[in-house]
Amino acid sequence: MFLTLIAIDCKVVCKGCAISKVVDLFICIHLESRWSIRKIVSRNFLEMLCVFLHGGESQTSPFVHFHLNGPKRKETMVQFHSLFSATVTIKHKPTSILWHSHMPVLLLLVVLWAPLLTCADRSAVTVVEIQALTSFKLNLHDPVGALDGWDPTSPAAPCDWRGVACTNNRVTELRLPRLQLGGRLSERVSELRMLRKISLRSNNFNGTIPSSLSKCTLLWSLFLQDNSFSGNLPTEIANLTGLKILNVALNRLSGSIPGILPLGLKALDLSSNAFSGAIPSSIANLYQLQLINLSYNHFTGEIPASLGELQQLQYLWLDHNLLGGTLPSALANCSALLHLSVEGNALTGVIPSAISVLPKLQVMSLSQNNFTGSIPASVLCNGSVHAPSLRIVHLSFNGFVDFVGPEMSTCISVLQVLDIQHNRIRGTFPLWLTNVTTLTVLDVSNNALFGEVPPQIGNLVKLEVLKMANNSLTGTIPVELKKCGFLSVVDFEGNEFGGEVPSFLGDVTGLRVLYLGGNHFSGSVPVSFGNLSFLEMLSLRGNRLNGSIPEMVMRLNNLTILDLSGNKFTGQVYASIGNLNKLMVLNLSGNGFSGKIPSSLGNLFKLTTLDLSKQNLSGELPLELSGLPSLQVVALQENKLSGDVPEGFSSLTSLQYVNLSSNAFSGNIPENYGFLRSLLVLSLSDNDITGAIPSEIGNCSGIEILELGSNSLAGRIPADLSRLTLLRVLDLSGNNLTGDVPAEISKCSGLTTLLVDHNRLSGEIPGSLWNLPNLTMLDLSANNLSGEIPSNLSMIPSLVFLNVSGNNLDGEIPPTLGSRFSYPDVFADNPGLCGKPLDTKCEDIDNGKDRKRMIVLVVVVACGAFVLVLFCCFYVFSLLRWRKRLKQGVSGEKKKSPARASSGTSGGRSSSTESGGPKLVMFNTKVTLAETIEATRQFDEENVLSRTRYGLVFKACYNDGMVLSIRRLQDGSLDENMFRKEAESLGKVKHRNLIVLRGYYAGPPDMRLLVYDYMPNGNLATLLQEASHQDGHVLNWPMRHLIALGIARGLAFLHQSSMVHGTVKPQNVLFDADFEAHLSDFGLEKLTIATTPGEASTSASALGYISPEAVLTGEATKESDVYSFGIVLLELLTGKRPVMFTQDEDIVKWVKKQLQRGQITELLEPGLLELDPESSEWEEFLLGVKVGLLCTAPDPLDRPTMSDIVFMLEGCRVGPDIPSSADPTSQPSPV
Repeated sequence: MFLTLIAIDCKVVCKGCAISKVVDLFICIHLESRWSIRKIVSRNFLEMLCVFLHGGESQTSPFVHFHLNGPKRKETMVQFHSLFSATVTIKHKPTSILWHSHMPVLLLLVVLWAPLLTCADRSAVTVVEIQALTSFKLNLHDPVGALDGWDPTSPAAPCDWRGVACTNNRVTELRLPRLQLGGRLSERVSELRMLRKISLRSNNFNGTIPSSLSKCTLLWSLFLQDNSFSGNLPTEIANLTGLKILNVALNRLSGSIPGILPLGLKALDLSSNAFSGAIPSSIANLYQLQLINLSYNHFTGEIPASLGELQQLQYLWLDHNLLGGTLPSALANCSALLHLSVEGNALTGVIPSAISVLPKLQVMSLSQNNFTGSIPASVLCNGSVHAPSLRIVHLSFNGFVDFVGPEMSTCISVLQVLDIQHNRIRGTFPLWLTNVTTLTVLDVSNNALFGEVPPQIGNLVKLEVLKMANNSLTGTIPVELKKCGFLSVVDFEGNEFGGEVPSFLGDVTGLRVLYLGGNHFSGSVPVSFGNLSFLEMLSLRGNRLNGSIPEMVMRLNNLTILDLSGNKFTGQVYASIGNLNKLMVLNLSGNGFSGKIPSSLGNLFKLTTLDLSKQNLSGELPLELSGLPSLQVVALQENKLSGDVPEGFSSLTSLQYVNLSSNAFSGNIPENYGFLRSLLVLSLSDNDITGAIPSEIGNCSGIEILELGSNSLAGRIPADLSRLTLLRVLDLSGNNLTGDVPAEISKCSGLTTLLVDHNRLSGEIPGSLWNLPNLTMLDLSANNLSGEIPSNLSMIPSLVFLNVSGNNLDGEIPPTLGSRFSYPDVFADNPGLCGKPLDTKCEDIDNGKDRKRMIVLVVVVACGAFVLVLFCCFYVFSLLRWRKRLKQGVSGEKKKSPARASSGTSGGRSSSTESGGPKLVMFNTKVTLAETIEATRQFDEENVLSRTRYGLVFKACYNDGMVLSIRRLQDGSLDENMFRKEAESLGKVKHRNLIVLRGYYAGPPDMRLLVYDYMPNGNLATLLQEASHQDGHVLNWPMRHLIALGIARGLAFLHQSSMVHGTVKPQNVLFDADFEAHLSDFGLEKLTIATTPGEASTSASALGYISPEAVLTGEATKESDVYSFGIVLLELLTGKRPVMFTQDEDIVKWVKKQLQRGQITELLEPGLLELDPESSEWEEFLLGVKVGLLCTAPDPLDRPTMSDIVFMLEGCRVGPDIPSSADPTSQPSPV
């Protein structure tokens, strides 16, 4: 083959501007080649044509390859670019080229241009690909300029563009991951017909996946994951017969999986979308599949058994769908399976044992399903002929009940992770499990394991994570555990371990997490814990640890969580706690710390949670707390802190929870709290805060709970609170608020609790309250509200508690509301109200109004006549006196008035009202002191109802038939103003199972009176005594249960109101006309100092009811109240009084002994012997006995709260044969 040159004329026309020129071209011809005449133009040629036609520095004629089928003259029209067309005409024969005048130059150009000349065969296709990619780019948003380098004029375009790869000058790969590209995927991508791979993952593409991609028939892999594609997966994708990998995970695709997919697929990932419907069984036709990932979708139905036909399948992930049915045993045929994960579905049944022995299976995750039965031994120990392969097993959050132990004595296993938390596995810790020495993670938390942890646990020397929380494990933590030198996480929380905290744990120096809370550990924190320099999380909460915070804990400067709450630590909070500069959570609540809060807490800049509640901390808050930028939770309630409400908290923009209740804070609520836009809970109740509620609180748009009750707030309720659209609880009770209840409060549509009782609110009840569909509690009592009760209140569907008593409401109670709330106390003390459930009929009210008008008229006339008669008498008397003086003046006799002479010595006692002294204050009823003294017959001994350490209680029978109880307190030295304040506070405590204070008299120290409702049916002590004389028939089981529940509810309400009773005993449980229990004698400690706390514990009637710790300390607590309630409950159930036992045995020990002996009938009071052991009442009785034993636990920390007790007692249903209108189930308990 040799080269020859010919000259041609090429007329080139630009279609854009119609310019045309004739170009003298020199053509290098390879003779005897097979090139076509249309394969003529290269990219270099196009560039030179542009320069030549439109001007430029270079006017050199281009040089191109060209071939003729023969050396004949030929003319051809060539379309070589969308912009140009050319007519090529051969000018010279090959033989004449030898004498061409440009021969020397021509030869030189051949040498220089030869390397740049490309095959003209690819030119037109390349242009199409440039156009397709340019269109692709124009559709996109490119915020970082990732495609700015895509230049169509580049000599090597598009092969030198970013993300574009070529083979033989054809685009074969488009790789543009993680470039923040957004927009729709252009349809013109399908014009890249040689594409093998598309990777656009981790961008912001949206819209649908173009179905035209099916034209890229050579496509091998398609990666579109982590975008925002929507719509269905195109069915045309089945045309991509060469597709091996399809990944569209993490998008917004929906619909069902197409029934036909590319048969050559090896990897199918549709996870994290919104696909739905059943998994098609035809997926088994994709016999080459190695990976299936359909996790995090909405697939339903069962797992197709046909998946077992996929012999090459290695990874099967179906997590977090809605799949049901059982796990197909046919999956055991997938002999290549490495990973099997179906967690987060609704699968049931047992684990097919064949699946766990798959020869290559390494990971099996079946968590968060409804599997039951036993865990097969094959999961943990391999007994097959294959070498063990299973390394990771997750079976948590199911319903497994036990293990199936291995048949062999040895356990062949390579298991590294075993997670079986949150199941129902019951029994002792399986000893054979300690032979799985390859374990690094073992989690058996939240099961029903009991007994001791075997010392063989030390065999698991590779263990890094050990979690046994929330079981019933007992004994001590075995010292052999220190052999596990790689341990970094140890969690034994929520068990029954006792003794001292194991000091050997301080030798496991690699520990990062140590949770020992919720056990029975006692003593102090081991000194060896100072060795745990890597420790990040330490929880010792809810134990019996005492002493001060160990100093060595303050040196663990990697701590991020420190929880020592619910122990018996005392002393001050060390200032060195500020050295823990990585601390994020500090919880010291429920201890006995005292003193001031250290200012060094201001060094904990990463602190998010600070809980120092329920202590004896005092003083003002350190200003440094306002400089903790990450603080989200501040819980300081139930302390003795004082000073102004901290204004600096307003700078903590991350605050979500603030609870300063039950302290002695004063001053105003800072207006700049309105800047706390993240605030969810603000509780400032039970302090001494004054001023108005700032309207700026309405700016806290996210607040859900606002508690400002029991303060001295004044002014109106701000209408701006209506902007708190997420508000659920609003408590403004017990203040001095005035004005009306703002109707705008109904805009808080999520409100469930609205408490504005015991204020000075006036006006009418807003009818708009019915727009609160979620309202469950509404208390408007003890105000000055007037008008009628809106009838639409009955339309609030969720309302279960209502109290409008103690107002000036009038009119008829809406019938539907009256029938729904049938307890009279709900509407009591409103003189103008009538209708059910009140005894007052509306006709009587109307007739009464007429009678009142007549009486007023008669009184006015009578008064006029009386004044006239009095005037006449006075005139006559004056006239007679004048005449008498006139006579005396004439006779010269002057006598001294006898009355004047004895004016300094006349005896007699004037009423307090006449002398300007204190009056009898009644909260609702109008009764005078004189009437009260008369009603008690001058406090006659015959009217005494009871004698208590606080004084005598008299029965007062008034002339109008009303009967009240009057407690005359013993002589004390309590200041009169203080007495008034305490009595006013006590009058606000109202509950259906408490004796409610109706009034008081703050007279001289020997004349202090408290007025209560009269309880006609005596007390529990008398009732139990009468029951014992009548073989108990007067008190059957349902009645005893109602009595216990009533006492519990009343006491729980006191505790919820931060009050302690102190003397819970049968004598203080009184019964109204319906035999409903009412707790009395609470809150009286602050009203008199006649007795000391020590006397309470030695009171004869209280013997046996006072808790051991209260006897020692003389201080009553909520826990001692629980103990006293437990004794009363056991007496109520067994009929045995505490004083019936010797010093060596008490009622608690006696009950336990009978239970241990199985002599249940010995516990039954004679009136309960008729209980059938097979009946539900028998079980309810035993539950009551167990509740009593829980309440009387020796350690106060082991006793339940009264709220828990109410919950347990409410679990016992009362039979319908109890004819009591005071059924506690008719009104919800406030606790």
